[in-house]
Amino acid sequence: MIIKTDQNEIQDYLKDASNTMGYCDSVVYPENTDDVISILIQANEKKNKVTVCGNRTGLSGGSVPTGGIVLSTEKMNRILEINEEEKFAIVEPGVLLSDFLKELKSKKLYYPPDPTELNCFLGGTVATNASGSKTFKYGPTRAFVLGMEMVLPTGDVLNLERGHTSAQKFELSILTANGKKIDLKIPSVKSLPTKNTAGYFCRESMDAIDLFIGSEGTLGILTKLRLKLLTAPQMVLSAVIFFNSEDDGLNFIEAARNDSHDSRKNKRQFAIDALALEYFDKYALKFLRDDFPNIPLDANSAVWFEQEVDEASSSQITDLWINLVEKHNGDLSNSWIAMNEKDKLKFVEFRHRISTKVNEFIASHNFRKLGTDFAVPNRELKKFYFQLKDDVNKAGLDYVIYGHFGNSHIHLNTLPKNS
Repeated sequence: MIIKTDQNEIQDYLKDASNTMGYCDSVVYPENTDDVISILIQANEKKNKVTVCGNRTGLSGGSVPTGGIVLSTEKMNRILEINEEEKFAIVEPGVLLSDFLKELKSKKLYYPPDPTELNCFLGGTVATNASGSKTFKYGPTRAFVLGMEMVLPTGDVLNLERGHTSAQKFELSILTANGKKIDLKIPSVKSLPTKNTAGYFCRESMDAIDLFIGSEGTLGILTKLRLKLLTAPQMVLSAVIFFNSEDDGLNFIEAARNDSHDSRKNKRQFAIDALALEYFDKYALKFLRDDFPNIPLDANSAVWFEQEVDEASSSQITDLWINLVEKHNGDLSNSWIAMNEKDKLKFVEFRHRISTKVNEFIASHNFRKLGTDFAVPNRELKKFYFQLKDDVNKAGLDYVIYGHFGNSHIHLNTLPKNS
């Protein structure tokens, strides 16, 4: 186990991608579960704060310390098992999502949760219940966590497998590896009708594992994860469609969302069933134009969509999408349709580049990021979207809007001129 105390060596661990700054006495790098246990027991004895740190790609200061020690999971970075037959993987928390996806691709396997930042650690994605573009079809990370090993703040180890331990209504009892019983009262909270990760997951008769997914390191430190895998799709149809008006882009999203939900409900095979539905406003497109000069100058919105297809369905499903684009006045002549894997990866880069570029802007001006990240009921999306734009325009702020509009999940980021 490595311990660093030289402030010159630990500066990178005092901030995250939002440029939020903190301070600490030391950074420790456990290499296994026993190291994590030892660190937490000593921290308890000395009454030291512990901040858990992944790859610091977060934007809300969750990994930024305010004293005490930082526990970095970067040395716990092994893929321990990929079971191709039963379709699961066992990994340590410091495995990069990008490395994991490359390894799966070589085995024709698939892990859908894909937050915008592919350099995040898998432990961080579980700790935050991260979502991404494929959440529209597959849901957030929670749906793919089958099991976990976690070290509680006391140094006790907890092993949880989905389906093995559930609450009895609102009473939950869990056993640590050494037989210690922990009794919990689950709060009765109202389930929101929208995509939501705020606060602890609390439901009547809930699976115990769900309490810890999305708990952001506040209930313990993840040391191993068992993740569900899928068979990789044969092909993915991918396109970026440009629209001359915002209304057309938003109406296209609404129609594609409704068609997709209907296809799933009625189990239609040769039908529109989007994997991802992502939106970009005109300011996001303007912000990206230096990097992607073939963005049409008259585009006021864009939608990136993807759908899994195979040889039998590809042609028919492509025609359905083209008809939907034409119905909503999409600029087909200037839009981008992936003809090969290289094109598809370029579209993924286009989607991810907006977040990176905002972060680079903030860092270059030495600001702290002021971004928003929220979802509303589908019926409220258009009204809320235009209200947001009206508010920031009246305030005289530069901004970009983009996000997972299939889930009515909006990112509005301000681009301030000065502090």
